[in-house]
Amino acid sequence: MIGPVVVGHPATPSELITIGQAPGDKEPKLGRPFAWTAGKTLFKWFASLGVDEATFRRKVWMAAVCRCFPGKNPKGGDRVPSDVEVAACRSWLLDELAILRPQLLVPIGKLAIEQVFGVSRPLVEVIGQRHTATIDGHDYDVIPLPHPSGASTWHRMEPGLTLLVKTLDLLGKHPAWRTMKARP
Repeated sequence: MIGPVVVGHPATPSELITIGQAPGDKEPKLGRPFAWTAGKTLFKWFASLGVDEATFRRKVWMAAVCRCFPGKNPKGGDRVPSDVEVAACRSWLLDELAILRPQLLVPIGKLAIEQVFGVSRPLVEVIGQRHTATIDGHDYDVIPLPHPSGASTWHRMEPGLTLLVKTLDLLGKHPAWRTMKARP
């Protein structure tokens, strides 16, 4: 792992937690998750539901599977954290969930989705649906999002485009999202 841990916000009690993969190379310098290209796309999605980036960051806890930037992939983009790196950071995520006990988890991207469900599943089987997952004996509603990375085209072509729209609709109607929007 490269660089400092990226947390970037004060402790935020929230009924909704997002779970990303890991910080990119810009996030450690900027001190907040989803601070670069993928974040621009992610916050456009949330803006379509009536919540701007500043409001979202103030009201929602943003966790990650891995806490540090894993490095660049020699073939381009950021390297996906290894199983060893994921295991090394797992207790952080479990502790965040145990402390905050949110109603809703929003895993963002394949690695985060896999960590929530404990198994790898094709995106077409999980995006666009509301699920339930049990983690450490606690049940959570789960609405997965595709990764908003510029390297991923999944959410910009079918069936990803339609499933993303369906996911955002589910997210906007979830009680935890509505509570977050209504909370000052």
